Amino acid sequence: MIEYIWLVPFFPLLGVIINGILGIRFSKRLIGLIGSTAILLSFLVSCRILWEVLQLPPDARVFEVPLYTWIPCGDLKVNIGFLVDALSLVMMLTVSGVSFVIHVYSIGYMHDDPGFRRYFTYLNLFVFFMLTLVSASSFLLMFVGWEGV
Repeated sequence: MIEYIWLVPFFPLLGVIINGILGIRFSKRLIGLIGSTAILLSFLVSCRILWEVLQLPPDARVFEVPLYTWIPCGDLKVNIGFLVDALSLVMMLTVSGVSFVIHVYSIGYMHDDPGFRRYFTYLNLFVFFMLTLVSASSFLLMFVGWEGV
């Protein structure tokens, strides 16, 4: 399951795409459900990764999951990927857990707001960039997350 760490930021991005493009046709209830479910799925994947990492010996609990090699130049390789270690796991759980609670609260709090769809689209986008920031394995991807936040 560790190799599926890319799903943690992917689910909020999927929520952005669905609510941002198709959300104009959806009810407010469905928009809130899509946004919250995307964050909940990220939290559940983070919990599963934590469970797998805790089964390993302490000296084997750091993983790098490269998705793409951006610059292959001799011995220098700049990878686009994710890092799984104690700090990134704690941050992924914190960001996705707190964001899920914020999403659920926002469904009721923002219900009468005319920008409801836009709010949930931007909130999912923020969570995507935050999860990218805390789980990036290179400064390049971390910078992308930083700029998005």
